Amino acid sequence: MFQPVDHQKTADAVVEQIENLILKGVLHSGDRLPSERDLAEQMKVSRPVLRDALKILEERRLIEARRGGGTYVCDLIGPIFSDAIIELIARHPDAINDYFEFRRGIEGQASAQAAMRAAPSDLKRLQDIVKQMHDAHEAEDLSVEALLDVEFHHAVGEAAHNVVMLHTLRSCYRLLENGVFYNRGRLYHHPSARDELLQQHVAIANAIGEGDAVEAMRASEQHIDYVRGTRAEAEQLDQREQLAGLRRIKPIKNSTRS
Repeated sequence: MFQPVDHQKTADAVVEQIENLILKGVLHSGDRLPSERDLAEQMKVSRPVLRDALKILEERRLIEARRGGGTYVCDLIGPIFSDAIIELIARHPDAINDYFEFRRGIEGQASAQAAMRAAPSDLKRLQDIVKQMHDAHEAEDLSVEALLDVEFHHAVGEAAHNVVMLHTLRSCYRLLENGVFYNRGRLYHHPSARDELLQQHVAIANAIGEGDAVEAMRASEQHIDYVRGTRAEAEQLDQREQLAGLRRIKPIKNSTRS
């Protein structure tokens, strides 16, 4: 991924190249850079020039040298909400609908843009993820299905080729991974959810692959609508089950005969 640098530009060119890789989502938060020797060799610069460039990137808080060795991309995503807001939302579950409304809009737009802008490698990645989804579905591996769900949406966001949208979606999906708004794994216990979710992801990927922006947006919005509705049904089922359990363990009063 690292290209030779014009020696007339030296350290500034190194900085610009690595910044672009971070900005465009090629380098992710937590990614480890090659060793100093390997990176200098790949970029065709001297190690003193590379050290100057890395120092600039550290000062800009884009990379960090960690104890024990290695230079890593900093955690650049950050929370989309403060802890206080997250706790507030948790106390007011109705706000979850606003979260889905936000996702519906931004993911629909991302899918449409991906249909118009996706590069061949983006399309291959989506198809690879869909294949893995089929495999996990056949194996009934719910945990892998849930992980691939997030990876799929990451791939769609990257295929849209809009850096602001990309980093906004990554921050949004971090909440999804952490289960801040709802338990994704719980969705897969819904009687028809696994089949429905797989087909929805296939429909989104196919529309993007065909370059159909209108259908890609429609498929994405329908997917979010389904997730929102199914989450609500699963929550209601949990509440009914909890109530049934309380009734089952309630002591039976002894009747007295007159």
